[in-house]
Amino acid sequence: MSNVPTPTPPITNPEERNAWVGGFSPQAEIWNGRLAMLGFVIAIAIEFFSGQGVLHYWGLM
Repeated sequence: MSNVPTPTPPITNPEERNAWVGGFSPQAEIWNGRLAMLGFVIAIAIEFFSGQGVLHYWGLM
């Protein structure tokens, strides 16, 4: 009996790639990356339009 995890098969169907699947799955990592990119762009936009950092804008610093 081996404790080696079986590899996840690659996603070949684009509809599967965009599925909302929880847990440690390739789909969850794709959504995590997309939401991280969105948050980064929003933070840059707040700094650009307000002239101050995000934490200062929200009054946390």
